[in-house]
Amino acid sequence: MTTAQTDDQAAARTVAQETAADYSQTELIVCAAAKMLAGKTTVFAGIGLPTLAVDLAHRTINRDIELIYESGVTGAHPEEMAEGIADFVLVSGAESVVSMQALFGYVLQGGNVDVGFLGAAQIDRHGSLNTSVIGDWEKPTVRLPGSGGASDIMSNAGEVFVIIRRHDHASFPAQLDFVTSPSPVAARESGQGIQPQGHGVSVVITPLGILQREDRFGELVLTHTHPGVTVDQVREATGWDLAVANDVASTAEPTTEEVRLLRDEIDTVRLYLR
Repeated sequence: MTTAQTDDQAAARTVAQETAADYSQTELIVCAAAKMLAGKTTVFAGIGLPTLAVDLAHRTINRDIELIYESGVTGAHPEEMAEGIADFVLVSGAESVVSMQALFGYVLQGGNVDVGFLGAAQIDRHGSLNTSVIGDWEKPTVRLPGSGGASDIMSNAGEVFVIIRRHDHASFPAQLDFVTSPSPVAARESGQGIQPQGHGVSVVITPLGILQREDRFGELVLTHTHPGVTVDQVREATGWDLAVANDVASTAEPTTEEVRLLRDEIDTVRLYLR
């Protein structure tokens, strides 16, 4: 290798590590979420922001991620961004496509998923999720899609990551309007049915920072704040007395290369980036 080639490679690495001159809030939380996937192996990816985060992680820090989608696709290698769980780009080049019964019965319930990556409308202090209704059940303000596979993923994935576009009392209330996907804490308190085998929510990435939950029966703890955000701002935006880590870190800003990948190679149609 010549000196010129070595210098070119060093320059390329420097550019890739440079902080982006401008980035959106969505790009910030997607980049933060992607970094949390370092070292993870099998990821059951939801459509939306989780799709962007997993794709970005695969291109940057974790080439070994095995992608699983609710439609039955396992070992997906999409050449472009999927716009839904039945998008043909997920099937093309995938290692296998199985029935949904096999996917949920053997792959997920068999304990073969490391991380379930979900979105949510509301989340509580123990990581229970609401994706059903906002407001009263009989006359809701907003009716949402419901569980889909989220409740099964919550119960059976090794751990669950959640990425959410808002951080306020409506999205992080003291009590959920409806419990769609109960945390291990909620499941234990109900005293009914088979208790879930998974850890439940372990990481929540929000527009203000990152919350983590190390204890399976514990509550979410603020571990990171995004650039320019204070701990007090996060606590004020949360509907309960949010626990705070002793040493709160600052989230790394997106790099020039991460933003380029998101804009020019992953979400070129701006379906989720906004």
